[in-house]
Amino acid sequence: MDNATWMPIAVAAGVAIVLGVLGGLMTPIGPWYRDLLKPSLQPPNWLFGPAWTIILGLAAWSAVIAWNAAPDATTRLHVIILFAVNAVFHALWSPLFFRARRPDWALVEVVFLWASLVALVVGLWPISHQASLLILPYLAWVSFAAWLNSAIVRLNRPFA
Repeated sequence: MDNATWMPIAVAAGVAIVLGVLGGLMTPIGPWYRDLLKPSLQPPNWLFGPAWTIILGLAAWSAVIAWNAAPDATTRLHVIILFAVNAVFHALWSPLFFRARRPDWALVEVVFLWASLVALVVGLWPISHQASLLILPYLAWVSFAAWLNSAIVRLNRPFA
């Protein structure tokens, strides 16, 4: 296997692993979080790790497919930008919610995370339908997470 084949796989897998580890490190489930009022549809805490592992794995797979399907360097740059913007917004949510203890700020930020996913779905579609479709579980999960975030803000405000 040459560099052109394995490099996109290594980079995509590495980014997914870094985002997953960072998310885990930025998500302490301590007394503050346990004491928050949560909606009845709140999944159990143990579900979030496996869900994010699957979602980030699908996103990495999508990135590799899109990279390989891109017809030229300009299109590959667009793929990188779409995924990089998403990675930044992905990395910001947990520190805002859990470390800063500001679900209200995280609720504002999740709008940008959600928009970055819509941009990925739309932006990848002309490059690879498969790559675009692999982002849909991520979009669905963040849509649900945004609703949960909104419910937590509503049930627990004000935050300061």
